[in-house]
Amino acid sequence: MVEEMWPRYGSFPGFNPIVELSLTFHNLVVGANGQRQAMFLENVPGLADRILRNYALSDQDSALVISSSGCNVVPIEMAELFQQKGVKVVALITKEHSDASTSKRADGKKLGDFANLVLDTGAPIGDAMLTVPGLDTPVAPGSTVGGAVLVNCIKAEVAKLLTEAGRPPSVLSAGVVVGPERAVDLFERAYDEHAHRLSKLYANVGVASYVSEP
Repeated sequence: MVEEMWPRYGSFPGFNPIVELSLTFHNLVVGANGQRQAMFLENVPGLADRILRNYALSDQDSALVISSSGCNVVPIEMAELFQQKGVKVVALITKEHSDASTSKRADGKKLGDFANLVLDTGAPIGDAMLTVPGLDTPVAPGSTVGGAVLVNCIKAEVAKLLTEAGRPPSVLSAGVVVGPERAVDLFERAYDEHAHRLSKLYANVGVASYVSEP
């Protein structure tokens, strides 16, 4: 869902993907960097704080935190830390599944407990949507489909508001749609703008923590 927001074609700068590789690299499944380790790490208290230590956040920021169950420790702590820094939090969860699940956090709180707004993917409990005759477990998870719809609705609405405000975004667009020259120009401008926007998140990292009082 994070990569769906940016930098997919049809997307534009203004969103900062925070994707921790140790929690999201699932290709190997087993062995080194396998899924067992990722599922263990996503419930390690304190990891969220180490991740956010890299950014200078302010109450001008907002955050979209995505977790289908909303019950794993790292996304819950991310949302909690965002709120402590004055950042508005939107949680993208599967509400039915989250309500029926048990939080991995000691106090039982879930992602939705630290959200200013909750968006629901609409998937069922357990995520899988279809039953196959003769198979006693459902298949075909739906949270990805619902999540992608929600993410792109947000993207489209933000593009509309920016355009109405006289600040149309630089949208990554295919050459077959806008012509090869303009596609290259949009690509370069969008990536440059992303770099400039991102630099602000690093400009004052640690300043508040290490500046001593006179």
